[in-house]
Amino acid sequence: MDNHYVTSEKSECEGTLSVPISFREAFWVWVKVALNSFGGPAGQISVMHRYLVEEKRWISESRFLHALNYCMLLPGPEAQQLATYIGWLLHRTPGGIVAGTLFVIPGFLFMLLLSILYAGYHNLSIVQWLFFGLKPAVLAIVLEAVLRIGRRALKNRTMVAFAALAFVAIFFYDVPFPIIILSAAVIGFLGQRVMPQAFALKHGTTDNKPDCNGPAVDVMLDSGNVSHVRPSLSGSLRVLLVWSSLWFAPIIVIYLFLGSQSVFFQQGVFFSQTAVVTFGGAYAVLAYVAQQAVESYGWLKPGEMLDGLGLAETTPGPLILVLQFVGFLGGYRNPGTLDPLLAGTLASVITVWVTFVPCFLWIFLGAPYIETLRGNRSLSTAMSSITAAVVGVVLNLAVWFTLNTIFGSLRNVKFFGANLQIPVIETINWPSLVIAIVALLALFKFKIGMIYTIAGCALLGVAYHLLITLMS
Repeated sequence: MDNHYVTSEKSECEGTLSVPISFREAFWVWVKVALNSFGGPAGQISVMHRYLVEEKRWISESRFLHALNYCMLLPGPEAQQLATYIGWLLHRTPGGIVAGTLFVIPGFLFMLLLSILYAGYHNLSIVQWLFFGLKPAVLAIVLEAVLRIGRRALKNRTMVAFAALAFVAIFFYDVPFPIIILSAAVIGFLGQRVMPQAFALKHGTTDNKPDCNGPAVDVMLDSGNVSHVRPSLSGSLRVLLVWSSLWFAPIIVIYLFLGSQSVFFQQGVFFSQTAVVTFGGAYAVLAYVAQQAVESYGWLKPGEMLDGLGLAETTPGPLILVLQFVGFLGGYRNPGTLDPLLAGTLASVITVWVTFVPCFLWIFLGAPYIETLRGNRSLSTAMSSITAAVVGVVLNLAVWFTLNTIFGSLRNVKFFGANLQIPVIETINWPSLVIAIVALLALFKFKIGMIYTIAGCALLGVAYHLLITLMS
């Protein structure tokens, strides 16, 4: 396991080429990726691309994008799944587990600490003032994510149409995420066959001959001398059994000892359900989670999801760790016989477990089949169509956050079957609007980093309330 040696056949290359990839070296590269993975999925994917494609040359651009498109197809955090996928390519299942786990651990620890501080000190005025400035900054960050994903995904007019239709479907007609994703996949798959010109995309090479001087992973896999990328029924059944058992075992134990009314059981079930519908990652599902956590379960107060997202933006790792914040507050506020801090910590662990264990299942179960289909244009177009639809879903989140942060009241209007949310202009929050504009200028015009933008806007929130306090 310490090394993989890439050996190309003499029939394709003169001589024999061996490229050692140290498991130990890969471990520390994944640590660096995890600690530098700020800025949401787009930023995290850029970090991986820089380390793995540009600097290490472990994987080619085309294979990296092929893996990314598959991860965009899956529910859950695509950046963490991409790390797991590439780790699996490098060092089989142990490599995937190490890469995927290391990607989460730093963010989990940071988010747990921030959740504890939030729960214990949120009522302090200074904390409320900080979050007053933080929320408008998050709006700008989500909008930037729309544009960054869009630049990568919207390669032609057809993909732009997918994004527009996805936005209309989810924002105006409340079409569920899975239906949007499935529709995009089916239309993209069939459209490439029926109207190939309209769906024409730039694809990587479909030539399976090994490039003896190419990136290490591609040399290894294209040589045909590795077995873990070949799908098998027995292997698939084994993966399904092991990872499904790991996924559901804690929920069953909680049910047996604490019952179905326990907040821990409710969170295990709810976030397990979320894990299979979070297409597009954290941005795409937050509106749904916020609604359920506030209205159905009472784990959060209105507006606290934006606080959690702001905290998640400041930590390394997947943005979907915002669900850990939701789980912590739910456990902290419904501790039963436990100490609130212990209950919140336990809820955090359960939430993260049922959120990320399914990600390993999707990769280890599907990746061998996806590798065999590499170069299939219809499949590639279907996955690219899903990525385009996700742009529309994330745009929906940006608009939803804007309406609920900048305006104090909304009117619901029915129009030809569509649900329109009309902002009441008189309820506009001018200070929040000004801070949002400052954040947009900082990110787009002056190219200030995300962390500095968030910190600056939080300080603006404090300065505004200090000014109001001094004037009153």
